[in-house]
Amino acid sequence: MNAPLTDAVRQALEKVTLDDKYALPTGRAFMSGVQALVRLPMLQRTRDAMSGLNTAGFISGYRGSPLGGYDQALWQAKKHLQAQHVVFQPGVNEELGATAVWGTQQLDLFPEKAKYDGVFGLWYGKGPGVDRCIDVFKHANMAGTSRFGGVIAIAGDDHVSKSSTAPHQSDHVFKACGFPTFFPSSVQDILDMGLHAWALSRFSGVWTGMKTIQEVVESATTVDVSPDRVKIILPEDFPMPPGGLHIRWPDPPLEQEARLMDHKWYAALAYVRANKLNYNVIESAQDRFGIIASGKAFNDTRQALADLGLDEATCHRLGIRLHKVNVVWPLEAHITREFALGLQEILVVEEKRQIIEYQLKEELYNWRADVRPNVIGKFEEGDDADLSGGEWSRPNPSENWLLRAKADLTPAIIAKAIAKRLKKLGVPEDIARRMDQRVSVIEAKERELAALASAGAASGTTGDRVPWFCSGCPHNTSTRVPEGSRAVAGIGCHYMVSWMPTRNTATFTQMGGEGVPWVGQAPFTNEQHIFTNLGDGTYFHSGLLAIRQSIAAGVNITYKILYNDAVAMTGGQRVGERPEGHSVLQIMTSLLSEGVAKLVVVSDLPDKYARVDLPTGVTVHHRDELDRIQREFRELKGTTIIIYDQTCATEKRRRRKRGTLATADTRVVINPLVCEGCGDCSEKSNCVSVEPLETPFGRKRQINQSSCNQDLSCVKGFCPSFVTVTGGTLKKPAPVAGQAATLPPVPEPVLPEARHAWGIVVAGVGGTGVITIGQLLGMAAHMEGKGVITQDAAGLAQKGGATWSHVQIADTIEAIHTTKVDTAKADLVIGCEAIVTAGKTTLSVMHPERTYVALNTHRTPTAAFVTDPDWVFPNEACEAAIGRAVGSGHLGAFDAEALSVKLLGDSIYTNPMMLGYAWQRAASR
Repeated sequence: MNAPLTDAVRQALEKVTLDDKYALPTGRAFMSGVQALVRLPMLQRTRDAMSGLNTAGFISGYRGSPLGGYDQALWQAKKHLQAQHVVFQPGVNEELGATAVWGTQQLDLFPEKAKYDGVFGLWYGKGPGVDRCIDVFKHANMAGTSRFGGVIAIAGDDHVSKSSTAPHQSDHVFKACGFPTFFPSSVQDILDMGLHAWALSRFSGVWTGMKTIQEVVESATTVDVSPDRVKIILPEDFPMPPGGLHIRWPDPPLEQEARLMDHKWYAALAYVRANKLNYNVIESAQDRFGIIASGKAFNDTRQALADLGLDEATCHRLGIRLHKVNVVWPLEAHITREFALGLQEILVVEEKRQIIEYQLKEELYNWRADVRPNVIGKFEEGDDADLSGGEWSRPNPSENWLLRAKADLTPAIIAKAIAKRLKKLGVPEDIARRMDQRVSVIEAKERELAALASAGAASGTTGDRVPWFCSGCPHNTSTRVPEGSRAVAGIGCHYMVSWMPTRNTATFTQMGGEGVPWVGQAPFTNEQHIFTNLGDGTYFHSGLLAIRQSIAAGVNITYKILYNDAVAMTGGQRVGERPEGHSVLQIMTSLLSEGVAKLVVVSDLPDKYARVDLPTGVTVHHRDELDRIQREFRELKGTTIIIYDQTCATEKRRRRKRGTLATADTRVVINPLVCEGCGDCSEKSNCVSVEPLETPFGRKRQINQSSCNQDLSCVKGFCPSFVTVTGGTLKKPAPVAGQAATLPPVPEPVLPEARHAWGIVVAGVGGTGVITIGQLLGMAAHMEGKGVITQDAAGLAQKGGATWSHVQIADTIEAIHTTKVDTAKADLVIGCEAIVTAGKTTLSVMHPERTYVALNTHRTPTAAFVTDPDWVFPNEACEAAIGRAVGSGHLGAFDAEALSVKLLGDSIYTNPMMLGYAWQRAASR
């Protein structure tokens, strides 16, 4: 980067710190949604202290995407949390965490021993964890909250099943448990609505739910952390019943139920009403068309309106009213009625299954026909223009989708729906023409992508980049099964084995059910035995019960407990929650007491057990013996256990960088003059660091020394080309300072005008720093005082799959509506890898007259090369697809990885180099 620093930036560098998100007492700080959830209890404690209350906070729950980094962020902020009397104690699993939070509200029953006036609680978990907790949630909500406590249950929902085994929508579960449910649409909303959620919980005696999704909770922006920002109004129109609404003892179940249904929910509605948590964003006296939306869908609706040219002034001219819902259940009827008055039609925009739409129809049902607006949501009229009876009265309502319930919504989908409904109502010709222009761009892009997909299906032109085990991952070896056997998958990184063609692994269960489907299959099949994979984190969570079920049923099954010493899927946390973790020996002792038929330990380092006094019958073996042991175990009767002990390769790399693990002193290189390119090394190792090397003598193999984690499983084949080097270090690149000094000066780029959102999409391979680029841009924009929102993709995609970081920058935050760049709206694409950049998701944001692509042309192989030695990188096809999408004049390309290795000695610098190239290249556009 050659840009000189302005005085304003110099001053910002002196003032802004990475700790601002937790330490800044007032003002604006840059943070993600996950970090906002860390700051939230600190704000609550500060507000209570300002009101003269001495309170404390308690957080428990279970890790999981899209809240995968929350527990790590809490640990990192430990000193800040302690200063605010906030205790973080993770749960062994979700329901036990929720039960612990329930306990905080029971402190009011023992006031003589209490240290604080009250304890406010926060539970967290992803969608499947919400499902697991229904029993706890119902009991705790019936019992109620304490006067100065209150509880929020934070759900991380994955609407498109990006990092989960099933898509999730927790609103309906929260409703079934009786939780008033908040759906924040921004990082600022997480703070603001979080404070309201605790206040509502205290006032009405109920637990509250807060739904978060990746597009919001994994976005980052500048927010106001001032503790007095939110003004809370306690309702004056709600008559409190005798004895109030809070927890008490004794409290018979039917009295709890009556208090909940007669008073608590209506107290919650009174709070929503008093604080106007649902409100009109755009309105005028002559409105005829209403749009009601919540959460991410509200953001997408704002963007859709802007894309159609329907700014606030135009909405007033056309009579468009926009209503934002922060509390999606129960939907406050008085506010909703005011919104609906005078409208001819209401369009309900919400993701997944209807929750607002059905409540709205219920609240409007008894209105007179001449004043009741038409309500449209997931479905529109068919050819008969009849809506009577709703979608359930139709033989196949899916023929009339308007805003789909499956997957998610986008501004493009919503824009098409809004344009369709407005044109049906009637709009001036100039407005119709403006809307048609945007719709035509969307439809042209849809046709382009459909044609590309069709061509790709026929010829495999641009390929695909699927997640895979990291280099040196223990699962490369541990998930193998002997010929003639099959395995079933479980939850965790090893779930990826289900799409690896040579592992004979199919089907999976929910977390903690691993292997139990075999209990239902075994009596009805001639198959005698199966293997099942069970991660150590899942074992600690609930997997022990699955093993207990298999023992009780007497089935022949071998559990391979994959002990990796880290929960790698969500960031490398320790197994268990104790400082010492949960050891192999602890697991072994527990399982022997359960009555397993036989147990052995397999390890890459079996010598570490040499001085361990093992129980009779338990033996330790090198991982090279795994196939023999499995063949033996599949002949045994009953439930048997193989504990496969090998530390996660990525965690090893982290520990080596931190100095807590000795650096491996052995590296592997391949002599290309000896290598015959047979691919046996890939078959033996299943490792993506074994890469193709094109030579004048044909394709050979090489080891990517930047990504290699020194597992050494690639040397297990019968190949004389492999050379192990012990004690040696990689050569550093030759100094280039003199060469750099001779380069001509690069002119300063002309920064784009940013009255409207300027969209950047960083596309690349998970785990290579794509998200880091987004965060660098986000913090830089924050320091310059710009409006900025970044949104990152994490979870399973980080394991070598396709991933993206979206960055939108504008002069003011009000000019940015969504967290992601929408269809044909990117101004810049930083293509850190060609296959991902040429994929459908990235191509969808490109526009030929708008988008510039900075492309890294390095041919990083995909996991397909592991199983197909003849696989060829589709570089020309990728560049051609990108060129067609943006035009040749809008594409700049070079091999950034080769240059970063040559100049800096490591491919880890590739993506930062791409950022610099994109910055400098803007000068020549």
